[in-house]
Amino acid sequence: MTDQYIRARPPASAPPLPSVPFLRDARLARRLSFCTLAWLGAESVLGMAAGLSAHSVALIGWAWASLVEALASLIVIWRFTGRRLHSHTAEHRARKAVAVSFWVLSPYLVLHVAYDLSQGHRAAPTALGIVVTTISLVSMPLLGFAKRRLGSRLGSAATTGEGTQNLMCALLAAGVLVGLAATSFGWWWVDPAVAVALAVVAAGEGRKAWRGESCRH
Repeated sequence: MTDQYIRARPPASAPPLPSVPFLRDARLARRLSFCTLAWLGAESVLGMAAGLSAHSVALIGWAWASLVEALASLIVIWRFTGRRLHSHTAEHRARKAVAVSFWVLSPYLVLHVAYDLSQGHRAAPTALGIVVTTISLVSMPLLGFAKRRLGSRLGSAATTGEGTQNLMCALLAAGVLVGLAATSFGWWWVDPAVAVALAVVAAGEGRKAWRGESCRH
């Protein structure tokens, strides 16, 4: 909890009382996480349907990655609900959980690329997949930057980490779109290259979230 949110110093035995701005930002963080969770659920279903219909393993992988990213939204909702709203212990647990969700996403991307290469799978264009990934490419950065600003103000690495995952979702969507376009030119290696790069970023962001460094970016 940052100094700007502390109204007055309570007795040594009691935790600092959150101010009105802190409570307002916490409610906003929770609402944004609910919105993100709803979209990621729809995104996963639509992405999976598009991937299966077009036999695109890249899209199927992107849909599964969206489910992993939804964990961060659930964690932030849990963090800012009920008595946990005022709990430093809850923030610590939420921050660790978000870090773990990064580490789940990172090896998944690498394993998915390895599977694609071993099976000789190549991404194929699909109208539904292009629409869904384009919407994510536009909407996720807006949510991601908003949550990172909130996380900085709240001193919440969990919220900042969720925002970073939203930005990664947009990058992954861009990678899928580029991969679909590059495939038509024979550049099949673009899609797996982007996925591996994002896996490296996810591992690094997970380390920062675990240490609580992400709220200071």
